[in-house]
Amino acid sequence: MKLNQVTVPSLDVKKSISFYKKLGLRLIVEALPHYARFECVEGDSTFSIHEVETLPVGDGVYVYFETENLDEEVSRLVAEGIQFEHLPKDQTWLWREARLKDPDHNQIILFFAGDNRKDPPWRIDE
Repeated sequence: MKLNQVTVPSLDVKKSISFYKKLGLRLIVEALPHYARFECVEGDSTFSIHEVETLPVGDGVYVYFETENLDEEVSRLVAEGIQFEHLPKDQTWLWREARLKDPDHNQIILFFAGDNRKDPPWRIDE
């Protein structure tokens, strides 16, 4: 089994499309006002947005997008007016990450982990 598709809720799919296009995702399905799907620039994953009447309560959804050029990508987005909760920072779990929220307050983490994503020093071997 492999994970290849993630969908997040949105009150305004059209507004979210603009945001995710700025992040660099490629729009491949636009079924307004209810749905949109993107493909990631690297790999084979897709990401979509679906319209909801109300957003989930609590912390909501966390979505991680990895890029080897994290600092450069964040600088590009800041120059385009995207606001970050925190700029790239080295984390204790050996990832470098920046955090922001999409228009519906879904937590978006841009990060680079390299081999540490799947093979951290504390990995459990079966």
